Amino acid sequence: QVQLVESGGGLVQAGGSLRLSCAASGLTFTTYTMGWFRQAPGKERVFVATITWNGGSTHYADSVKGRFTISRDNAKHTVYLQMSGLKPEDTALYYCGATQRSSVDRVSSYPYWGQGTQVTVSS
Repeated sequence: QVQLVESGGGLVQAGGSLRLSCAASGLTFTTYTMGWFRQAPGKERVFVATITWNGGSTHYADSVKGRFTISRDNAKHTVYLQMSGLKPEDTALYYCGATQRSSVDRVSSYPYWGQGTQVTVSS
């Protein structure tokens, strides 16, 4: 079965950095676009960033553009999210997902999700 396992979350002060990882198994990794989404308490899950199978195309939410960088290592079947200049409003549970659909910024496009990793940014 398909498994996506996130790691790397934690508690950091505003202005700090974290790198999240998502290890994938049970799927043909190179045929999927991978995405990062986040969900704060009482809020909907929202798009953060996506990357195509070969890293040739990336897409970022305006709220994180210039601060976050998505990358992937196909040999390790792993996707990363490097987060810098963190703000309290970045606090959320961060999820990775895998999709073969074209609307990669939509939650409904993703058949597979990880369990999430918590990022908390203090002021």
